Amino acid sequence: MTDQEKLDLLAKFSAAWGQADLDGLMALMTDDCVYAASVGPEPGTTYRGKEEVRRGLAEIIEYESGGEQRDGRKWISGDYVFSEWAYDDIAEDGTVTDIRGIDIFHFVDGKLALKDAYRKTKM
Repeated sequence: MTDQEKLDLLAKFSAAWGQADLDGLMALMTDDCVYAASVGPEPGTTYRGKEEVRRGLAEIIEYESGGEQRDGRKWISGDYVFSEWAYDDIAEDGTVTDIRGIDIFHFVDGKLALKDAYRKTKM
């Protein structure tokens, strides 16, 4: 894939994420995909294969519903893209928590094989 094709695929992924379009997200991923979430007991939770990854993506999209997402800078290194993001978690009382993170994406055969998420929050 060219660098532009990688960025175009990530733009589709981001749009599908923003619309909670699980079918659209999964269409962009390999059959043996891995999603390493930034929350869970490992720390994080690792989902493997399309069925588990779909479940993991559904969980985090539900967890983040009601907030505001922003894309950030991206860096490309071979078959990997490092992508900054930010998310404002808005509590019921209106309190906003700024959450920032970076995802590592690995591309294989024109699709996403890995989404590895890291986040930091204000405590």
